[in-house]
Amino acid sequence: MLRKQSKLPVDDLNALKDNAVEAYRAAVERANPFTAVQSCIKKNGIPTPKNDGQTLVIGVGKAAPAMIKGLLELLDGPNNCICITHKENGEHVENCEMFKAGHPVPDQTGELGSKRVIAALEQVGKDDQVLFLVSGGGSALMPAPVDGIKLGDKIVLNEILLESGLSIDEMNHVRQQTSKLKGGGLLHYADPAPVTSYILSDVIGNDLRVIASGPTVSPLGTKKSALDILASNNLLKLIPQNILNHFEAETSERKSNDAVNYLIGDNRESIYASAESLSKSFVTFVEDEPLIGDVKDAAKKIHQKLKEIESSTKPTAIVWGGETTVKIKGSGLGGRNQELALIVAELAHQDPIRKSWTFLSGGTDGRDGPTEAAGAIVDQETCKRILNEGYQVYDFLAENNSNKALKISNDLLHTGATGTNVADVQILIVSQ
Repeated sequence: MLRKQSKLPVDDLNALKDNAVEAYRAAVERANPFTAVQSCIKKNGIPTPKNDGQTLVIGVGKAAPAMIKGLLELLDGPNNCICITHKENGEHVENCEMFKAGHPVPDQTGELGSKRVIAALEQVGKDDQVLFLVSGGGSALMPAPVDGIKLGDKIVLNEILLESGLSIDEMNHVRQQTSKLKGGGLLHYADPAPVTSYILSDVIGNDLRVIASGPTVSPLGTKKSALDILASNNLLKLIPQNILNHFEAETSERKSNDAVNYLIGDNRESIYASAESLSKSFVTFVEDEPLIGDVKDAAKKIHQKLKEIESSTKPTAIVWGGETTVKIKGSGLGGRNQELALIVAELAHQDPIRKSWTFLSGGTDGRDGPTEAAGAIVDQETCKRILNEGYQVYDFLAENNSNKALKISNDLLHTGATGTNVADVQILIVSQ
């Protein structure tokens, strides 16, 4: 999609990078959880308890504190409140039980928070109202292992899934089948109280069954289909025996009332915010096809676009949204955004263009994998800076050690926890 161009920027690499960072920040701001919740409630109203009932507010995910604050400001009457978010989120919600849990690997705090959620849900009646706020990260932050499976089993499973190269749909398909709350399980415990859910999507395509593994919607599949995913990806031998036993056992299907689900924000809205920011200075395009799948394939697409717009006589920007995957083979430290950016830099170093360019890939939550960075912002000099320090880019990629490489080149993108999460944003800018 073509965006209107106004003034031309100076042909300076630092200016290009500043523009990319500003566009990334615009994407994050568009996904502001507080305003997203309030906009939805002001448009659709807020459900209230009947008779002398109370409201139970539960927020789970990286954006949970801000989402809860947005809701509580508009909520009248007595309520109980539980919030489960990640350790890096510094926000606190007054008069709300707070659990700061581990992500992307579950921990005991998340399990404790999950038990508290189940206990609270088991106390609600038909006159009460449950308001559930869900955002990205909720799948790991709210581990509620089914009977026969321990938290340690889920931690091992999660680590295997994260290193497997599976898509988020496939990972959450498996996770649902090991959880009391995922795949509609929350509705089972809330029954007979009605549930309304406000969902901030970190999933490309916005399948509500995938976001945080779908606590308030039907599951993606069955234990058998989860086993099929593991088997087709040669993962069965790695899975803890307790989980395999659970998958192979027969169980009855959970039944409960449906929830009212509102989608209040997503990746597409955020990348258009980036495009709006860039269109002040560049001819700007938004790619319709998201960047998903293996980072190597995604990097090739980006490099191809870099070559295509080399002949443009005007400064040009391209914006993508997406969520790539990395199949871990080495023992290094990194994340999908850092690895993607480093591969793009290497491809452009091997097959360069004659113009200045920069490429940013960042998670809107401010954290890329198990690292301190949100992602990276590379340019045509990135590989030269690494080579000048006596290192080979290939060696870092072979060990999935993009974080160290990008520290050397000074190309890491640091933002801290943003308090939201709508997947990733990629921005390519080429000078005139």
